[in-house]
Amino acid sequence: MIKLKRVSDQPILTPRKENNWEASAVFNCAAICDNGLVHMIYRATDITSNGSQGKYINSLGYAVSVDGVNFNRLEHSILKNDIPQEARGPEDPRIVKIGETFYMMYTGYGGRFDDDYRISLATSKNLIDWQRHGVMLDEPNKDASLFPEKIGGKYLMFHRRPPNIWLATSDDLKHWYNHTLVMEVLSDSTWENEKIGIGGPPIKTDDGWLLIYHGVSKDHHYSLGLALLDLDDPTKVIARQPEPILEPELDWEVNGYVPNVVFSCGQVIIGDELFVYYGGADTAIGVAKIQTNDIIF
Repeated sequence: MIKLKRVSDQPILTPRKENNWEASAVFNCAAICDNGLVHMIYRATDITSNGSQGKYINSLGYAVSVDGVNFNRLEHSILKNDIPQEARGPEDPRIVKIGETFYMMYTGYGGRFDDDYRISLATSKNLIDWQRHGVMLDEPNKDASLFPEKIGGKYLMFHRRPPNIWLATSDDLKHWYNHTLVMEVLSDSTWENEKIGIGGPPIKTDDGWLLIYHGVSKDHHYSLGLALLDLDDPTKVIARQPEPILEPELDWEVNGYVPNVVFSCGQVIIGDELFVYYGGADTAIGVAKIQTNDIIF
């Protein structure tokens, strides 16, 4: 059975009270390796992320690391709630690099009416300065990421039409078609029988696309799972581990603002190890890892 091992029993990134935009929670971060460094784009909130103190505002922050564990971060947010579709701020980024451009899918949370959240896209050359490209799908939707390369000359995007994981195709990153169901919830599972969604972008391996995803149980526990998809046709699931690779167990994963949550939006490979970054209970950020040669289905 494939299992992640936590690098530490403590978070690697926590809120900073002195910065209003990240005073209460930091969680659900994208991660990517570039030029020998690990870059993290993380979600932050000004007040409790569960809404108990009112209408929290999301922002995205930037942090960087040499070793993938110890991060330095900017004082100011890099993306905030300054357009109508993001009146409550951007959420849950996932980043890939295609050519010389970084593409970030994220959820634009408007909060103006029920289900006012949309998959949005921004691009960057340096991971700090971002250009928004607006809404990708005009429907309530989230948990989205591009593939890190085109397949058959097309862009591919994972997304979630509740409660399942879907895949869509585009020629231009504007018009999306061929929406195809890829993975469904498993009614007989104890940990992924309510809804599922992707974690970070898929990872290309010799055996297929490795997909880390989250599963939600009927009692609202969020865990991480693992699946392997066909390289040429990633709508085909080759394997899916029946047990989670990471579950909420530590105090700060169980007892934060949203209890019993481990939720990932990104991972990196450093040497022969896969580092998976995750938000614990929508409050702080941790990291767990595994040797890449131990990922065997």
